[in-house]
Amino acid sequence: MSEFNEFDQQGSVPNRDTGSIISHSFEMYKGVFLYGIVAMIIYLIGGFIIQSVSGFNSASMMEEMKDAGGDYSNFSYWNAPGFSLYLSLSGLLGILLAPLYVGLIYIVNKYNTKNQIDFADLFIGYKQNFVNILIYSILSGIISSVAMALCFFPFIFVYPFLLLGYPILLFENASATEALGKSFNIAKENYGTFLGTTVLGGLISIAGIVLCGIGIILTAPFMMIVMYSAYCAFLGKPRQIEFKK
Repeated sequence: MSEFNEFDQQGSVPNRDTGSIISHSFEMYKGVFLYGIVAMIIYLIGGFIIQSVSGFNSASMMEEMKDAGGDYSNFSYWNAPGFSLYLSLSGLLGILLAPLYVGLIYIVNKYNTKNQIDFADLFIGYKQNFVNILIYSILSGIISSVAMALCFFPFIFVYPFLLLGYPILLFENASATEALGKSFNIAKENYGTFLGTTVLGGLISIAGIVLCGIGIILTAPFMMIVMYSAYCAFLGKPRQIEFKK
């Protein structure tokens, strides 16, 4: 069981507007990007293992799509060898690694409040509120999947409602449904700011693919930092927390 202590803290808080939140996220990310890279490397290693186990070859599928010359009418993802198993295992991997994303948010808070960071902090989500983090990951994954299935644009408009979920789970030790409900209510009242923050944060997170494929390792974790900065803006700077073994 974990215990949390509260004490005086330092650190910055952005204003409640998209520009200020993104700027704050940049300042935070400059200090913790190495931990973000570690989290992404762990994710990529997991993805490589899943491809090996499932027999799915993403490079081969991309080559087939390229050879199709833009005509994808007869192309079926589901017929690709191992794709359905790969998709299932990828979903499971995303759920199991959700606590790692929470750990990155925890590290950002320690950086913001000028506290010493330990490598083990990256894994705090596996010790603190673990079950609710997994449940929230499943719920948010279902919501996102439904939005994506309808069309990509509904996903963009839905994701802002999920933006504060992980920070709430960490800093308020909330249940999965409490985090989902609170995030939804705050985003609903400030939807324009949350939408702008999500779009800009998302574009920056995927910029690594556009600029240099492997660069996604560097940029993808940025969205976790955006979640932290948005939490600070609308719910105040989190109390400094220290995990006790």
